[in-house]
Amino acid sequence: MTFSETTLSGVLLITPSVHGDSRGFFLESYRLEWFAQRGIPPFVQDNHSRSVRNTLRGLHFQHPHGQGKLIRVTSGAVYDVLVDVRLGSPAFGEWEGYELSADNYRMLYVPPGFAHGFCVLSDSADFIYKCTEYYHRDSEQTLLWNDPALAVEWPVQEPILSEKDRNGVPLKELSRFPEY
Repeated sequence: MTFSETTLSGVLLITPSVHGDSRGFFLESYRLEWFAQRGIPPFVQDNHSRSVRNTLRGLHFQHPHGQGKLIRVTSGAVYDVLVDVRLGSPAFGEWEGYELSADNYRMLYVPPGFAHGFCVLSDSADFIYKCTEYYHRDSEQTLLWNDPALAVEWPVQEPILSEKDRNGVPLKELSRFPEY
């Protein structure tokens, strides 16, 4: 498994070793000791969502009770986006995007302090993620997915959105931020 740093501090792009033959493939998607060696706390919750093409979920984060997330796609493909919302961070308000798919096997570790979202590029996608903290409804915040101040370059023009995501808040109007 290869752990690669990204331009946003603490975010890791992870590429597992895939062992394939005519029968299919095998990979280890998680090993506690490998993640612990990189200072990543253990995970306490797994989540799985399935979405259709052009669905956009996000941008979500929790504060307090921030969640670190280990993200992977087991069928289909998504464009995954994270935004640094750590108050005092030199990269506050900056974003990165990555294609994650069942074909490229890549995973992303997103530490607490980042808003996160994705849009589906394939007919459907299964999106699985581990969390370092339990979900706390009262801590959840939704950053507006198309906030002009962020200028996220989503690869979808008219996304399918939940009411919560349609009513997200621009970065400048959020009231609670994690500290850097």
